Amino acid sequence: QVQLVESGGGLVQAGGSLRLSCAASGRTFSSYLMGWFHQAPGKEREFVAAINWSGGMTNYADSVKGRFTISRDNAKNTVYLQMNSLKPEDTAVYYCAARRTFVFYVSQHDYDYWGQGTQVTVSS
Repeated sequence: QVQLVESGGGLVQAGGSLRLSCAASGRTFSSYLMGWFHQAPGKEREFVAAINWSGGMTNYADSVKGRFTISRDNAKNTVYLQMNSLKPEDTAVYYCAARRTFVFYVSQHDYDYWGQGTQVTVSS
């Protein structure tokens, strides 16, 4: 069992940056695949980025490649999402997700644990 708490959301102008953090409870954080997803109003939850247990493998949605960077610090039980060159279409609630596995997944249906979400709003 792991609990996830996101932070770092807020209001930013287009072209700006935000850094999201997700703090996880538990002693086995380094065994977890971690992912970020977002959900805009009226839309389904979508994959943003994921990082494997060691940080050696990452994957991004095409819409954020080159702008967002996912990273993790296993000593701090935390995963990050650095978001640069933000666009109004990035506006959404961002969720952190986890699954205890060494296999890499990008579908929300493959993740077992979810945070409460943090709002990101990008103004034009």
